[in-house]
Amino acid sequence: MNTTWENLIAGKSGIDYITLFDAARMETKFAGEVKGFEPSDYISRKDVRRMDRFAQLAVAAGYQAVKNADLKIDESNQDDIGVFIGSGIGGLTTLFEQAQILIEKGPDRVSPFLAPMMIADIAAAQISIALGVRGPNFCTTSACSSGSDAIGVAYELIRHGEAEVMMAGGAESIINPLGITAFTALKALSTRNDAPQKASRPFDAERDGFVMSEGAVVLILESLEHARKRNANILAEIVGYGATSDSFHVTQPLENGSGAARAMQNALKKAGIAPDEVDYINAHGTSTQLNDAMETKAIKSTFGDRAYKVPISSTKSMTGHLIGCAGAIEPAICIMTILKGVIPPTINYENPDPACDLDYVPNTARQANVDIALTNSFGFGGHNSVLVLRRYNGEQT
Repeated sequence: MNTTWENLIAGKSGIDYITLFDAARMETKFAGEVKGFEPSDYISRKDVRRMDRFAQLAVAAGYQAVKNADLKIDESNQDDIGVFIGSGIGGLTTLFEQAQILIEKGPDRVSPFLAPMMIADIAAAQISIALGVRGPNFCTTSACSSGSDAIGVAYELIRHGEAEVMMAGGAESIINPLGITAFTALKALSTRNDAPQKASRPFDAERDGFVMSEGAVVLILESLEHARKRNANILAEIVGYGATSDSFHVTQPLENGSGAARAMQNALKKAGIAPDEVDYINAHGTSTQLNDAMETKAIKSTFGDRAYKVPISSTKSMTGHLIGCAGAIEPAICIMTILKGVIPPTINYENPDPACDLDYVPNTARQANVDIALTNSFGFGGHNSVLVLRRYNGEQT
């Protein structure tokens, strides 16, 4: 996370031309790939061959999360630790590759591991198997809200005493011909092939679509009592989670932003936090015409006059859109913002849009004291998911 954070506050884009496959025929030829990833650093070579890339990334993130949290897993606690990993799509690369084998070579050549490699819940299952944790284990699939919902549901589970510790986050890897083509056909992806690092431009008047990315993020969530008992280094608190549905359209958000606004309002109400107390909003900010205008309206509806004063940024301008993992990486960025006192910018903000007239922290990071952060995730199907995070001061419960 340190390298990611340093690049974010430097305003450095991670977007480049696709190398995971030959994208010459694609209308969009760039994406946000995880460079230099070696799954065998975390997984046996035999098991690497039996996991889709999204699950490989998830297992690697799980190992890193446990190490960074100094969480010891043994027979005394493995029944009390669960795993929730959101994924909007799952093992699409494996599905695509095996479908080609079926067509070209016949059914007898299809891998017996196709089913367990392609299902969306397998990332959570593989983390459970790899780390030996036996608590609640499942996947949330709510499009681009999947990672946020995984964290939110894990938080609620701990609050209700169903688990002491939850490994929660998201994983996605669909940078393959089928994944890129699917979203290209929707006219959802940017086509700025001449300038990939300028392609994701949330809230900018000349935005033309989002940039596909991949990745995995796992957070360690604990009850406060459990964290204190083991002297954990508590980074921040999750204090609110809100989820709603637009009940409107399979891909388009409600233009007036009312569904997204209700999710923000619900999260703040559950957290016992007034809109005026929020110091930073990490926006869903996809760089699509519909989302960015809608989200701006939703923020105005929720925050009133405060909407013009609270700093907002879309880190998708640098990371691209991780689909089911977007709602996991962005809470992690909020935690770093709270800890470091620096708000990442929205880069590529060059042409103001009258429909998007708030403070999007344009192009340059900003020093700021952030005690309370809110992060939005919205997905196809009308899913709206919001998390509220707060600085831990050693006294809250």
